Amino acid sequence: MKNPAILYPVFGLAALTVSILPFILRARIAASVKREVTPADFRYGESARVPGHVSLPNRNYMNLLELPVLFYVICALLYAAEAATPLLVQLAWAYVGLRAAHSLIHLSYNNVLHRLAAFAASNVVLVLLWVMAGTVLL
Repeated sequence: MKNPAILYPVFGLAALTVSILPFILRARIAASVKREVTPADFRYGESARVPGHVSLPNRNYMNLLELPVLFYVICALLYAAEAATPLLVQLAWAYVGLRAAHSLIHLSYNNVLHRLAAFAASNVVLVLLWVMAGTVLL
């Protein structure tokens, strides 16, 4: 029987990703009400007219859809191969935690150095996850 432990961080990261959507909606509606943007500003993504405070939640959302693809793939491989060790599960949770920290920093006080530290650390964990998974899977 397959151990679902490696899937819990996957669901956690998916939940984090979905939880950003209301921030996008709120920022866009508020900017629209204030007439800072028009629907045309979003016709092909975001135009240059979209203020930073409006595009920020969307940028965070996009961050959660880019590199995390590699996270989802390795977790799926580990699950399918029944190869998820407790250490790999811990690394997967560390990745989710660091991505959550990155989002929290990005969407709150947005200190670039703090955000970079969380982002870089998450990438180191992701690389470790792949390297260690490679030793188990190959």
